[in-house]
Amino acid sequence: MAGRHRLLLENAQQLVLVCARGEEYVRRQDAGSLAVLRDASLVVGLDGCIKAVGQADVIRNQFSGATFERIIDCSGKCVLPGLVDAHTHPVWAGDRVHEFAKKLAGASYMEIHEAGGGIHFTVEHTRKATEEELFRTFKHRLERMLRAGSTLVECKSGYGLNLETELKMLRVIEHAKQCMDIGISSTYCGAHSVPKGKTAAEATDDIINNHLPKLKELKLTGEIHVNNIDVFCEKGVFDLESTRRILQAGKDIGLQINFHGDELHPMKSAELGAELGARAISHLEEVSDEGIEAMARAKCAAVLLPTTAYMLRLKQPQARKMLEEGVIVALGSDFNPNAYCFSMPMVMHLACVNMKMSMNEALAAATINAAYALGKSDTHGSIETGKQGDLVIINSSRWEHLIYQFGGHEALISYVIVKGKVIYQNERCETMISY
Repeated sequence: MAGRHRLLLENAQQLVLVCARGEEYVRRQDAGSLAVLRDASLVVGLDGCIKAVGQADVIRNQFSGATFERIIDCSGKCVLPGLVDAHTHPVWAGDRVHEFAKKLAGASYMEIHEAGGGIHFTVEHTRKATEEELFRTFKHRLERMLRAGSTLVECKSGYGLNLETELKMLRVIEHAKQCMDIGISSTYCGAHSVPKGKTAAEATDDIINNHLPKLKELKLTGEIHVNNIDVFCEKGVFDLESTRRILQAGKDIGLQINFHGDELHPMKSAELGAELGARAISHLEEVSDEGIEAMARAKCAAVLLPTTAYMLRLKQPQARKMLEEGVIVALGSDFNPNAYCFSMPMVMHLACVNMKMSMNEALAAATINAAYALGKSDTHGSIETGKQGDLVIINSSRWEHLIYQFGGHEALISYVIVKGKVIYQNERCETMISY
């Protein structure tokens, strides 16, 4: 096939497609046989989409007359889809390292929250920060996520709790969408907590009557494009009825429902999400059996966050039960001041060790299923013709090293590629071997 193309990756020891038949998601019964090619190559076109995937000799013959902007010899290496982080809170000022010591001493999440720490501490600092300060730290965090293999990240607001600051955070996210290579799915999370001086009912009314109409207006003018709506449905925060009202109002203006539920107390969030047609629900440490069944029927993704359960010493989400019941299980880092982790490879490792997922299940959860949770699995999450050329190349002869090795990904990931362009290249990896 003659012509000019953006990228040729050739002779990969393993090329992990994840999916090969245009699947929107992978359930447990299919995760055991993820599509993997050996001695394989792929081509990304000038439009940033994958043009061909197959055995190296077949691709070589098919593109014998073609020219490429870049060719990478992947001999002895593995190529995987770019990782998808389905849940992060990366725009904020004021870290909470001091609270980590309190948690280690036994203080619970809600005890810190009720004492004025937690979300309220971050809200205070985020309100004071300028848009430029927020963008600078946000950009740095996204770059660290990218170097750990994430090429699509869900990014929430939620540390403003008033219209002015929530819009400031969403503008920062919009700026990053426009000027950075990493993919972003933006989420309005103004119902992350009840602001000081308001009741939950007053905060709910403010969001429905003021915040969401403004978001609709800004979308129409092209200033801000928000993808998802989130609410922290939790005891002492937003109850089930307030959550229902906010989520429905967001859905009415075209936002996907993707919210926090059943984290610290059983709230019947999963049942509510299934009823409202939610795309995804996160956390679910305290989900009911009925909620799991409802999510499976509704094809509502469960975004599990093993870093949060680990750092807060919570009960682990019932990943195995969800998988057995047919729930679409995705993963996220939950990066935030309370769970400071940029690395989806570490998230996958924790999911395997603490939630008893297999490595195949964890990889599917951090690629195609995480993309599904964001409504993006038609373009992201697998290596298939027509999808965006987002790829990770690791310096190992077996892809499982990305999960098996706990930490140290700066010495394992050789390249991170977005739309066929090398966004990160690790020169050190060329002289290293993974054992």
